[in-house]
Amino acid sequence: MELCIALDMPSAAENLNLVESLGEYDGLWMKVGFRSYIRDGRYFIDTIKSINPNFKIFLDLKLYDIPNTMADAAMEIAALDIDMFNIHASAGAKAMKTLMQRLEGLDERPLVLAVTALTSFDNDEFEAIYGASIEEKAVDFASLAYENGLDGVVCSAFESRALKEARPGFLTLSPGIRPFGEDAQDQSRVADLKMAKESLVDFAVIGRPIYKSENPARTVKRVLQSMESL
Repeated sequence: MELCIALDMPSAAENLNLVESLGEYDGLWMKVGFRSYIRDGRYFIDTIKSINPNFKIFLDLKLYDIPNTMADAAMEIAALDIDMFNIHASAGAKAMKTLMQRLEGLDERPLVLAVTALTSFDNDEFEAIYGASIEEKAVDFASLAYENGLDGVVCSAFESRALKEARPGFLTLSPGIRPFGEDAQDQSRVADLKMAKESLVDFAVIGRPIYKSENPARTVKRVLQSMESL
């Protein structure tokens, strides 16, 4: 299981101060989401890489559009030299297939994950939109992503194990991890590190429990030590 830190603070300076404080930890993943990318753009990604070239970038933009537009956007994303990005699974099979076929022409491409259900949804909210339970639809969406060549899915730890057991080698990334049982806040389906590990999660995304802690670098060290000992 790898640690992915959500850079969701109000300014580029705050986010980059956090990244600099973690410069010694090779191989950390940094999640760059809507807010940061819209505000700070490529400069932000390039600056993270300059702090430590061994940091990996997950660009969390959740693409959702018509197939050709998504494929065009995917090519622009790949040109940013990031390591992973995501799309919405509900964009459908044609969008997934078109996007992956376009990326196949590259010498190297980023990992592509499909979002199954946002972790802010509870089951009632999700079912009102998609007409099925989270558990049921997550399986459907994961199957769609798997069949169309994606590398994995974004899902909660509650869905991860079943999805991975049905599709060996398929990656799962779980947002909203509360490493030591912190408050869930605006997330509905959260897990601690132990549950994430037991659920075979590949990437554990942690944000506020790190950047709102008294000493973020110390918290990251504690998280990494806990992950190693599980």
